[in-house]
Amino acid sequence: MTETNHKLHFDTLQVHAGQAIDPATNARAVPIYASTSFVFESSEKGAKLFSLEEFGNAYSRIGNPTTEVFEKRVAALEGGIGSLATSSGQAAQFLAITTLARAGDNIIASAHLYGGTYNQFKVMLPRFGINVKFTDSDEPEEFAKLIDDRTKAVFLESIANPT
Repeated sequence: MTETNHKLHFDTLQVHAGQAIDPATNARAVPIYASTSFVFESSEKGAKLFSLEEFGNAYSRIGNPTTEVFEKRVAALEGGIGSLATSSGQAAQFLAITTLARAGDNIIASAHLYGGTYNQFKVMLPRFGINVKFTDSDEPEEFAKLIDDRTKAVFLESIANPT
């Protein structure tokens, strides 16, 4: 998709955001690049891509053209400057929390969470030195009481599973 001087509507962004039409095929749909690896112009170029000194396609676990279109499309739909696709919601939560918090920091969380999230918070985050303070209450005041100068996030689910 090329840049335009007008704001595209949400419905249009859902279908077209983040995609440049392939000049070789003029395909409307985003191609699915199933490749796990890519060819480099030189070994130096490959080294720069793998060390993240340069951006480009090196290995699909780092980035993939199909995933890149998805990320750009989500960012456009959300009005953001970028997004990052993860393999699961648990991965997304872990990435977000470990980006915000370091060893010695804490987060506040509802005790009423999806079981996988509860275990991630109760078992995995403490292994990284991130303390999770749980509350059984759904009252904002109870969350506020737990906040201190090392609190980096407050986490709750709008509809907990199971409820």
